[in-house]
Amino acid sequence: QDHVYCHFGTYGTAAVRRADGVVAWVNRDIQLQHSTGPGSSPIQFQDLLIFHADGMDSQAIVALDCRTGSTRWRTERSGAMSESPDQKKAFSTPLVVSLANQTLLLSPAANWLYVYDPATGQERFKVPYGETGYSVVPRPVVRGNFAYFCTGFDRSRLLCVDVSPEASEAAESRIRWTVDQRMPTMPSPLLVDDLLYLISDAGIATCVDANSGEVVWSERLGGKFAASPLLADGKIYVGNQAGELLVVRPGRELDVVASNKLDSAIMASPVAIGQQIIVRTAERLYLFEQR
Repeated sequence: QDHVYCHFGTYGTAAVRRADGVVAWVNRDIQLQHSTGPGSSPIQFQDLLIFHADGMDSQAIVALDCRTGSTRWRTERSGAMSESPDQKKAFSTPLVVSLANQTLLLSPAANWLYVYDPATGQERFKVPYGETGYSVVPRPVVRGNFAYFCTGFDRSRLLCVDVSPEASEAAESRIRWTVDQRMPTMPSPLLVDDLLYLISDAGIATCVDANSGEVVWSERLGGKFAASPLLADGKIYVGNQAGELLVVRPGRELDVVASNKLDSAIMASPVAIGQQIIVRTAERLYLFEQR
């Protein structure tokens, strides 16, 4: 990977050479009204950089050429939405998966989960989840033929959706189960084996059986959360807005292994590289290393 790709929504997208920091290209063609600011992250698929462009005034998913920055395809959202411009926006990150020897692009937006061909942007199908979801932030996770995702603001719900391209039932029937209480509007779910771990914005951690949708446990961690949990070295790491980095052991009971107080709020999700974990707070960048 020779470039770092930076995406700032309507303010532009850029490729920066890793070797020397030179800006290789900038694209400012994708204009939209974010209202509260850009929040979606891009993903790379082959030679495409794909991201959501769901604003108050227009809603689409876009792919740029990684080499030149030019727009390769743009697909407008096709599903009916609320008449309120504020309830048309979304901030989630797309996900590419392989199911039944087909490559699919999962794309949560306001009121709909869209499924596209990532190479062309052609819509394959979409699943409605009603007018209780907009400003969607959490990214979906996938296990087998099922995608698990949260529906965003007003009242967030966790949905289990059959996204198999071979499913024959109507789109509305693809939803297998829902969990309607204490679900996050910002942190993404984490899937470990057959258990889903979710942390609400208000600091309530919930463990859900991915097969049945049964709530295994739900307990308060404390603090407010925006960052998503990370699985690394068999443990879950997550930070809250009070600057606490919590370490939780996965399982059918809540087991908080450690709590580490950092200097300021943790809003960004931690990342793991080899034996290292990187955490960004409001004031500093931390690197933790196993030795």
